[in-house]
Amino acid sequence: MRQNGIKAAALLVVLLVSQAGFVNVPVEISTDKVGFTVKLKEETSSYRVMSLFVLPGEKFPVEILHKGAYDLQTSLTYSKSGRNRWEVQAPSKKGVYALEILGPENGSMTLQVFVMIPFARLKQGYLNGYRIGSYPSTPLNNLPIYNLPKGFVEVTPENEDLFLTPHFRLRQFVAKQESAYPKYIVLRERLLLNLELVLEEVNKAGFPAESLFVMSGYRTPYYNQAIGNETTYSRHTWGDAADIFVDANNDNIMDDLDRDGKSDPADAAVLFDLIDRLYEEPWYSPFVGGLAQYNSTEHHGPFVHVDVRGVPARW
Repeated sequence: MRQNGIKAAALLVVLLVSQAGFVNVPVEISTDKVGFTVKLKEETSSYRVMSLFVLPGEKFPVEILHKGAYDLQTSLTYSKSGRNRWEVQAPSKKGVYALEILGPENGSMTLQVFVMIPFARLKQGYLNGYRIGSYPSTPLNNLPIYNLPKGFVEVTPENEDLFLTPHFRLRQFVAKQESAYPKYIVLRERLLLNLELVLEEVNKAGFPAESLFVMSGYRTPYYNQAIGNETTYSRHTWGDAADIFVDANNDNIMDDLDRDGKSDPADAAVLFDLIDRLYEEPWYSPFVGGLAQYNSTEHHGPFVHVDVRGVPARW
């Protein structure tokens, strides 16, 4: 599987003066984008690696939103439905399948197509021995975003290190509960796109990081209750929420973003403000959702919660 593509690198000179009085230095960031945009169901992406979560046998469109000659390379069944538009059918067998979109001169995109296990396979709160628990039978306020998940992505030692996007791997979103493999998650493509956007803003602001630390991604309803979260309708259990912090030095705690010599809530406030400013941009409207800052406890350092529920929420 080819994942090199074309990396569009740019030197961004960002002089950001914080309340603490420091000045961030320029950083060189790689956007890891190709020279074209692809529409995949409800989402669009220009990243050289992108993921899509589908059910067995599901048909889905792939459309290039640019002129020029493009082609697909994949073992999946597909047919051309228009200029730079195809209808692809997922196989009946669960797993991950590569679909490569080849551009004329502006790189290639690798689409990781994850064929999920349908939700109906969940029996008495378990899926292949993995404890998931029970989802509410009634959507909160009859909102579609609280409908039962369509299916679960199977995570194994063989696929957990796969990149879902250029900077985020499958294993970052697995629930922290103790269990053997296989494990299962629910994950939305829009959350992945949002995390890439947040990471780009972090780098633009002068905080070089190859990824964001996902302290908590998907949570099974069982695990969500086990850790004392009384929110039955937590967005974590629907796969579109993540608790994140910047950890470029890999010490498992929020970096000192305000340069005061310690990791504390003020650093989470810096990250919160970077994300909050995105809400002022009209193009960011598809990614609005929950945004909250959390302080340190005896179990974890400061972090920021993000989700893409579709309506702004603060707490």
